[in-house]
Formats: sequence, C-alpha cells, structure tokens
Amino acid sequence: MPEQLNTRVESCYLQAEAFFKRPFKRPVVSLKLRGQKAGVAHLHENLLRFNLQLYRENADDFLKQTVAHEVAHLVAHQLFGDSIQPHGQEWQLIMRGVYELPPNRCHNYEVKRRRVTRYIYKCPCDGSDFPFTAQRHGMVRQGRRYLCRRCRNTLVFTGETRGE
Repeated sequence: MPEQLNTRVESCYLQAEAFFKRPFKRPVVSLKLRGQKAGVAHLHENLLRFNLQLYRENADDFLKQTVAHEVAHLVAHQLFGDSIQPHGQEWQLIMRGVYELPPNRCHNYEVKRRRVTRYIYKCPCDGSDFPFTAQRHGMVRQGRRYLCRRCRNTLVFTGETRGE
C-alpha cells in the first residue's frame, strides 16, 4: 500500500483529534476499490476503500482532497452517529473547519472506462436488439428466461457479441 496514503490518513486523524480534543478509532484502509469512485467510507465497519488507479493518476489532489473527504465521513459518524446525512452540515463542518478544504461531493478525475462485451438477444416479434451483460447472459445459460416487454415472448441469443 502506498505509504503516502497511509501517512495522509493518519495526518487527517491527528488534525481531527486536535480540533475536537478527543481520540478517534483508526480505520482499516484498503486499495481494492475499482470503477468510478475515488473512495468510499464504510461507516459501521470503520473501513476506508480507495481506488488505486485514480490515486496513481491524480496523486496530489487525491491525497489532499479525496483522503480528507473519506476520513471526514468516518469522523462525522463517530461524532454524530447514524442520523446525519452523508454530505450534510456535520460532514461539511469537518471539511471546512478541520481540513480547511471545500466540501466537494464528487471528484472530477478522468475515469477510463473499460471495454465490455455485450451479448445480443432478439425478440421474435420485431427483431429488436437487447444487449445483455455477461452476468445476465450467464443467468440465461443457467436457465433464466427474459421476456420481451411488448409481446411477452422469450428473448433469444443470436450468437453475436459486440464490444462497447
């Protein structure tokens, strides 16, 4: 795990402890997040998950903004409990007051979408294409049936695939 990320998590906790004059339980930190999210705070598990690819591609902003954003969620939860909104006034207070950062809800990092395969199904009534995900195609192979909303006939796999 990149040492700078752990160091930043710890410094965010030290800032919060100095500000609120109380200790906070440290989380488990994971870099196993994929997809479009830069980070996720699991409140009840006291777990922070970060996207390693987005961290590598945006290290400076990620360390400054994203890490503080996710730590602020855990700190807010430890201070105020379950009844607060995820990006509500308590979280915003921590972002502004403790970390002196804008309480931005979302990152603007460029996310490279990976290519996915679609499995083409058709309806006998009009020949319309229904591109299925690999997961849904697998369900059909296990016996599940999907019906056309218009005519209620079973959608049939054409044998074709396409990349998107």
